[in-house]
Amino acid sequence: MDNFIISIGCFLVFVLVFKSLLFLYQVLRTRKQQKALLKADMPYIDKMDGRQFEIYLQVLFRHLGYHPEVTKQSGDFGADLIMERDEKIVVQAKRYGYKNRVSLSAVQEVYGAKAYYRANQAWVVTNSYFTKQAKELAAACGVKLVEREDLQELICAINPTFEAKEIYENVTPEARKCPTCGKQLVVHQEKEGRFFGCSSFPSCRHTEKINK
Repeated sequence: MDNFIISIGCFLVFVLVFKSLLFLYQVLRTRKQQKALLKADMPYIDKMDGRQFEIYLQVLFRHLGYHPEVTKQSGDFGADLIMERDEKIVVQAKRYGYKNRVSLSAVQEVYGAKAYYRANQAWVVTNSYFTKQAKELAAACGVKLVEREDLQELICAINPTFEAKEIYENVTPEARKCPTCGKQLVVHQEKEGRFFGCSSFPSCRHTEKINK
């Protein structure tokens, strides 16, 4: 009888250890997949300009089950995307250097857009972070803030059929003029990546990054 009880106990211990190891394996595998996904997307998001970031979010939210539309580039009344699922949501996209924080003006603008478009929710989405004042105002106004880690979680929530690299390399950045001579800037592609150069080159040699 004692041997039977010992055998049952050993079996239960074995099952418990096996399940624990299996759970640990699954956790480590998931983390590895998430890190690989973030490594593929975030560096390219950080290189985008504002318009490319809006297109990226449109594709991302579509994969998450929303029906997003990018607004026109001027006169958008503070909303870069308007999307619907169960409710109507206005979104302001802020592609910043991740060391630069988004101020409360973004919260003010999207809150106004919520009223203008008669939306149920207002979000500000950034690849960076928000100032303390922006967070306080958002809490008071009921505006949802999606910062860098939150954006990473949204990316990890899906198995995307697209990459940020594709959008960065194929979507034309918003047009801008040369601050030196006033001519149109054009996109150039080199081994180091994409950048803006003056269309009047070589008379003007001004260049600047896509993510101005």
